[in-house]
Amino acid sequence: MNFLIKKFSLAILIISLLLFIYTFYKSEIFWDGNIRNYYKAYYSISSILILFSIISFFINDEIKQYLIISGISLVVSLYLFEGYLTFKEQKDRLSKEKIYKKNTGKRWDARHKLDIYNELKRNNNKITISFHPSYFINKNYSTLPLSGLSNSETIYCNENGYYSIYKSDRYGFNNPDNEWDEKETEYLLVGDSFTHGACVNRPNDISSVLRNLSNKSVLNLGMSGNGPLIEYATLREYLNTGVKKVLWIYYGNDLVNLENEKKNNILIKYLKDLNFTQNLKFKQNNIDSLLSNLIKEREREKRNSKFKLIKFIKMSNTKHTILPAPSTVPTPEFKKILKLTKELANKNNSKLYFIYLPESIRYKTAYKDTNYNLVKNIITELKIPFIDIHKEVFKKEQNPLKLFPFEQVGHYNVEGYKKVAKAIYEFTKD
Repeated sequence: MNFLIKKFSLAILIISLLLFIYTFYKSEIFWDGNIRNYYKAYYSISSILILFSIISFFINDEIKQYLIISGISLVVSLYLFEGYLTFKEQKDRLSKEKIYKKNTGKRWDARHKLDIYNELKRNNNKITISFHPSYFINKNYSTLPLSGLSNSETIYCNENGYYSIYKSDRYGFNNPDNEWDEKETEYLLVGDSFTHGACVNRPNDISSVLRNLSNKSVLNLGMSGNGPLIEYATLREYLNTGVKKVLWIYYGNDLVNLENEKKNNILIKYLKDLNFTQNLKFKQNNIDSLLSNLIKEREREKRNSKFKLIKFIKMSNTKHTILPAPSTVPTPEFKKILKLTKELANKNNSKLYFIYLPESIRYKTAYKDTNYNLVKNIITELKIPFIDIHKEVFKKEQNPLKLFPFEQVGHYNVEGYKKVAKAIYEFTKD
């Protein structure tokens, strides 16, 4: 204890300074100050600790001893809380499994997607797991893929008790391949995982429902983790002539994604140079080779049991519970991207629609979407038709959470996707 007392003030000062420096790096350098509000709590904690550590040099050893005991008690309490949240997370998962078993008579598929991959691989070489463009943002590859592995059974995600699996098209998107052969396309969709069709199978994703409702061709270019710049780049690479309607599907974390996308040297070229292209349609073999090799990396990660331990040590659940999620306001780049997208659509004789999707948290807690009016004002100023899915769908439900898997945080369930697609169809049909 005497050693701890003697080194207490210096140790707290060093830890506080390191926390402040790391916070400054993440907030001001990595994120360019664009999500500074998220890091305010970290700035406050580190600043208070620095002040406290300086004061502690002038207090007597007895008080330091009490502070050490209090500090240890606080850390232990936080880890106990983290343990409780981890246990609750496990309990919620077991509850979902019981409901799924009761409703379907089937057991929840608790396997890792790589286990399914290795099992299916025995009989079919054209099996893969989903890879997303956002994975490559901080990499230094000469080509930045905007799609997945082509012509492959793609194992995606599980929020409903089963893993969604889809056969990718010639460019690695979630479509029947023959959609690319149609001379006229009624809808072309860009967006993130909700557009991609997260955790449901065809024909229950938005694009499939639109395909059935309209009885016309629909192309889905959505990929999980996409933000506005990737979506614009995707349109630049894959937008065909003959597309009547382009659906830009927006979700709440898109603006945060954009801040990360702007750091990529390839993506930013789409914004600065209207003639820039990677010619990705002609590089699918290279993309397939790159993505195939990444599966080995994922398998190494799966075998590494440190990930769960690191998550616990970092108190991830506690941070997500206490601290707000990262957020940012619409930046000039966001408006520029939408303006360029409208110009691109007009040049292609396509009509652009902007669809605003609500988050599950909106219906679980007191919720204030501070960016809603800011985003809507930009879309209105650009004279792009705006479809508010909260008003068109969720607000009309007695229990909006029924449209999410087991009423939990996540993507939409089959019924949710169906109602969203119907609302879009009614708003956009000729």
